[in-house]
Amino acid sequence: MRLVKQFTILVIVCFIGEILHALIPLPVPASIYGLVLMFIALQTKVMPLEAVEEISDGLLGIMPLLFIPSTVGLILAWDILKAHWLQLLLIGIVGTIAVFFCAGHITQLVITVSRRFKKKETTDVTD
Repeated sequence: MRLVKQFTILVIVCFIGEILHALIPLPVPASIYGLVLMFIALQTKVMPLEAVEEISDGLLGIMPLLFIPSTVGLILAWDILKAHWLQLLLIGIVGTIAVFFCAGHITQLVITVSRRFKKKETTDVTD
């Protein structure tokens, strides 16, 4: 019953993401709205981690299975893709490098800002 409750929470958050996607005229997928909502809820402690921890661990455990349909789709579309395989490969490589680069720099920025904020907090407390 506990897992059903946790799964229901995830489905509700995803549904709210779908509603936001329909209401907000931005080219952002509904799943991103759901992820942001879940992140905010967990960070603000509106939702404790224990409320979704077990089901999240379970879904992460079966994540490789979730890629099977897209892989089969690529295999079935090989006749169309084989004429452009080099371009697709280059796009994949360049895109991956760009994502690594951006993610790394954003992570460094967040760490720097976090350290400055903590240092300022410590300085304010000791004054």
